[in-house]
Amino acid sequence: MNIFSLLERAIISDDILIKEGLTTQCLGYCIENEIRCDDDFTPLLFSKPSYASKCHIVDPRELPARKDFESKEGLATLVHAIAHIEYSAIDLALDAVYRYPQMSSEYKVDWLEVASDEIRHFKMLQSILTELGYKYGDFPVHCGLFDAAEHTAENILDRMAIIPRYYEASGLDVSPQIIKKLDNKRKNPQVKKLIDALRIIYDEEIDHVLKGDKWFKYLCKEEGNQEGTEEQVYFEILERYHLLSKHRPHVNVEARKEAGFSCSEIKKLGAKECS
Repeated sequence: MNIFSLLERAIISDDILIKEGLTTQCLGYCIENEIRCDDDFTPLLFSKPSYASKCHIVDPRELPARKDFESKEGLATLVHAIAHIEYSAIDLALDAVYRYPQMSSEYKVDWLEVASDEIRHFKMLQSILTELGYKYGDFPVHCGLFDAAEHTAENILDRMAIIPRYYEASGLDVSPQIIKKLDNKRKNPQVKKLIDALRIIYDEEIDHVLKGDKWFKYLCKEEGNQEGTEEQVYFEILERYHLLSKHRPHVNVEARKEAGFSCSEIKKLGAKECS
């Protein structure tokens, strides 16, 4: 089986059921087999995200503010925004396998498991959107995660630092704040379902960030960085991508520690205390 051909189809497809079927197929095969890649294989550089056929893509500054969760439309905009992150994360996890064929079977299985989780997360949120009378693509989106994947395509160490260890880890800071804002509206059945979904997503995203942490540290060593310099390498990468100046009103110390961050890193990211 040529899993790279299947992964390419999965990444390009805008159909969640096709993505799911191909991801399940690739994961099952990778668990049972050692994967070989043709020497002449060159991964495609995708010119647009797979959701471009469904969604109107705008500059992040053009996205409407999400403050009104009382109306169905207001709640749907929030669900849609989170669903879009999960959908984007599916393609990023698949691309992490597709783009770096030299990596081990353990690496491939890790990111295919992440893709499988992200598909399940998206489908949970898609179901809530349907109950609210909307579908994925009904609201504008930005392509920030696609752009980040494009910028890190040539460097797997940068990819592990930027996608799981920066963007996904930022989600660990934000999710508890969203749940907190929604909690007094949980009598609304769709809000309760959203809170339940967010709690599942939050718990599983810790594992995703931990996988990113594991492979980031492995790659630091593989690229000849001295043991103990991973933190320095990480912040040098963030600085290179102009991400250090981003303001974080909330840093989730416990979740980040669980996901592999050191207290020194967590404090540099803006936490006042960590022990």
